[in-house]
Amino acid sequence: MAKGARPRSSTRRAPARRSRGPRVLLVAALLLVAAFAGGWFLWAGPGPATQELSVVVPEGATLSRAARELEKAGAITSRPIFLTFAKAFGGTGTIRAGEYRIAPRTSARQILEMLQAGKTLQRLVTVPEGMPSILVAEALAKAPALTGTAKTPEEGSVLPDSYAYVRDEPRAAVLARMQKAMTAYLAKAWAGRDKGLVVTTPREAIILASIVEKETAKPAERTTVAAVYANRLKAGMPLQADPTIIYPITKGKPLGRRILQSELHAKNGYNTYAMRGLPEGPIANPGRASIDAVLHPAQSKALYFVADGTGGHVFAETYAQHQANVAKWYAIRRARGEM
Repeated sequence: MAKGARPRSSTRRAPARRSRGPRVLLVAALLLVAAFAGGWFLWAGPGPATQELSVVVPEGATLSRAARELEKAGAITSRPIFLTFAKAFGGTGTIRAGEYRIAPRTSARQILEMLQAGKTLQRLVTVPEGMPSILVAEALAKAPALTGTAKTPEEGSVLPDSYAYVRDEPRAAVLARMQKAMTAYLAKAWAGRDKGLVVTTPREAIILASIVEKETAKPAERTTVAAVYANRLKAGMPLQADPTIIYPITKGKPLGRRILQSELHAKNGYNTYAMRGLPEGPIANPGRASIDAVLHPAQSKALYFVADGTGGHVFAETYAQHQANVAKWYAIRRARGEM
């Protein structure tokens, strides 16, 4: 180094540090997006259920309580995520109580829509036309997911139909709906009845309708069968309806054999071979069509009818005509090997 020269500094200026703020914000944003995407997948993507599930939302349950039941059943993956997205994107509709059938892979969003629409599982108990009350009670007793017991209803008090019910509904409540339906239909039908009918009260209409119901399965014949019995009542003739013989023996269940001569002449308040007029009560629960047939009978003078071999009947105004029809029916039965 030359004398008097300044020594060189060995220190170098450090480069300026870059700010980490934007990078941190970017990472945070990416994590937030990823979290939202994951949550959205759990909300709108396929659900965790691998088989059909049944979930009951109790009466008065909040959305939080419903989410707890859904998570417990395995219908949703996360209750907190379900509640978060339901509140953010689920609209304002309230949920409805009931039993819900969740199909495999149903999304959480679809489940909420089901709860808000009240698309509950529809269970049905069916009462066919002409079913006696003893069998109505048996049908209610066998219906799954109902609670309690129901007494055998009064004969003729139930309107045949298919009735929806929900899990844990009392059997007595379902029966009450069946009877309320009959009361309502009979009142409306009675108000629109024809004039000059042989039946003078709604109960008499139900009694005669129950006989019509049991005597023919062909809808087109109902009004004519009703006319035959109305004509017989007006003429003071016995109705001579076979189902009225069977009812006191089985309470409406199938007899499973031929009627005995002793049963044909039995006096019991129902047997219309041994009495004139209507039985003391209905012998089944008649359907709407049979009730309407009694309240709007055909314009017919027929007093007799017998099976025609095809599932229907042939009608006659005179006893001679009827005897000829009976002879034809017996010939058909002999040809079939039934006699």
